[in-house]
Amino acid sequence: MTAVNPQRTGAVRSFNRFYTRQIGVLRKTYLDSPYSLGEMRVLYEIAHGDGITATAIGRALDLDAGYLSRVLRNFEKRGLLARKPSAEDARQSHLTLTARGRKAFAPAEERSQRDVAAMLGKLRTDDQAKLIAAMQTIENLLAGNPEAGPSRDYILLEPKPGDFGWIVARHAEVYAQEYGWTEPFEGLCAQIVADFANKNDPACERCWIAGVNGENVGTVMLVKDSEEVARVRLLLVDPKGRGLGLGARLVDECVRFARQAGYKKITLWTHSILTAARHIYEKAGFTLSSSEKRHSWSKDVVAEYWDLTL
Repeated sequence: MTAVNPQRTGAVRSFNRFYTRQIGVLRKTYLDSPYSLGEMRVLYEIAHGDGITATAIGRALDLDAGYLSRVLRNFEKRGLLARKPSAEDARQSHLTLTARGRKAFAPAEERSQRDVAAMLGKLRTDDQAKLIAAMQTIENLLAGNPEAGPSRDYILLEPKPGDFGWIVARHAEVYAQEYGWTEPFEGLCAQIVADFANKNDPACERCWIAGVNGENVGTVMLVKDSEEVARVRLLLVDPKGRGLGLGARLVDECVRFARQAGYKKITLWTHSILTAARHIYEKAGFTLSSSEKRHSWSKDVVAEYWDLTL
């Protein structure tokens, strides 16, 4: 067994005290019901267990058999619980809630949903994702499944304060690491972002930020080139967000918004070395219209111009 620092033990106990208070499990009547937390958890397992057995409930909740038996007898006396003998094992019974049991359980279930939604509603969307990711990490680690990690589902959001700085920084960092592009490239990104942040028209221009577990992992902009032409700018999928189909989704959002805004055409500027991006553009229906060799950002590159007629 790994040695544990007493300060870490104290930190876990402090969190336990905080969270039990946060969700109200110490109240005499949990969720304003006449039942204790333990009884409500048993009711939950029966309500969602599709004929679950007492043995399975005890295993799922790690409950003492004697305590569980008393709880089930009490439910039966109150008319909340029905038993059906198992066809496979006569010693076991399948448990379901009666109509009275469902009526007793429903308000507590609704109250729990409301309470959790209210708790999450106090947080920004990205902070909600961070909280859920932290919970998933705790669950996976304590369940002995440390490799599972948090969810990899992404969400698309409008930029919040600080996101424009992130766009510039991550473009500079990723392109320096993967392609060796140097400082003038960062200046170009900064100018594009500054122009958008200072002058964008929400009716015909848009920026998307993709987030996973509260962390930015992708972005793209669609800006006005002329009354009939929109331009895709600064498409980026961070290495942490790759493998999710995020790049294609960001480009699809650009195309969808451009049609909605009444543009007739979308154009973009990219480079032949950016093979993943080129593949995304091609799948979205863009065609290569022209290319030219350049020396930019301390590298020899082939600049490309792609167009999509809407």
